[in-house]
Amino acid sequence: MPIKGFMIDVQGTLIDDIDKKPIAGSLEVIASLRKRGFPFLLVTNNTKMESMEFRSYLRGLGFDFTDDQYLDPLMVLEETLPPCPVAAYGTEPFLRVLHQRGYRLEYESPEAVLVGIKEDFCNDEFSTMIEALLGGAKLVGMHETSLYSKNGRRYPGVGALLKMLSFATGCGYGVVGKPSTGFYSEAMRRLKAQEGSIEPESVVMISDDLVGDLKGAKEMGMRTALVLSGKVASVEEVEGQLKQVEPEWICADVREWFKSYERGAA
Repeated sequence: MPIKGFMIDVQGTLIDDIDKKPIAGSLEVIASLRKRGFPFLLVTNNTKMESMEFRSYLRGLGFDFTDDQYLDPLMVLEETLPPCPVAAYGTEPFLRVLHQRGYRLEYESPEAVLVGIKEDFCNDEFSTMIEALLGGAKLVGMHETSLYSKNGRRYPGVGALLKMLSFATGCGYGVVGKPSTGFYSEAMRRLKAQEGSIEPESVVMISDDLVGDLKGAKEMGMRTALVLSGKVASVEEVEGQLKQVEPEWICADVREWFKSYERGAA
């Protein structure tokens, strides 16, 4: 089936994980997609800034896209977890966003434990989460990223923490952002608004997160491209996981992938 649309991760794919600046060639790829009128969507697991603020940041870096060509977990949060008392974990800006959206921070008797990216988790926090979950609270992750990278080092992502908590308590969990079916379904809806005939089989998902992004996209029927410009530095690092996903493309970065796509489309 011909490729008709693109979903493109942001961190590690379009901007680097150290200084959050454009990866070489990424501005040109987005500009080319816009110029040619190709349907595309930036799909990020950003929760550190409000959606509008992060869109503005990306545009300030030079990325050319419309509001309808962007999706993050905060934009679909209420569909997975309506406002309620939550024991929430993440950056201070993330906690402020939750408060502004009507979620009450409650760590004694929450209805849900909501996990986002946070640099300094400690055992006391894990204990508080476990007690809440054993007391009946729901476990929800803002996304299911396998790893996250900061200042050149890699740390367990939200997905790893969700699995740890699930293993410790026996409870299941929900996911707001990638790679949840709900998030990708909304992403497909937005792509179809640009080009009505698009189906998952005609979409390529491009990301640096093999398990946290590409596995879910593959399960939805999309084609997948792994870039080695972010949290994965080499094929050898993820050799055991490659069999789960088997991406159609493995490239150094999004520019190399786009050149490969163009050669195949020519």
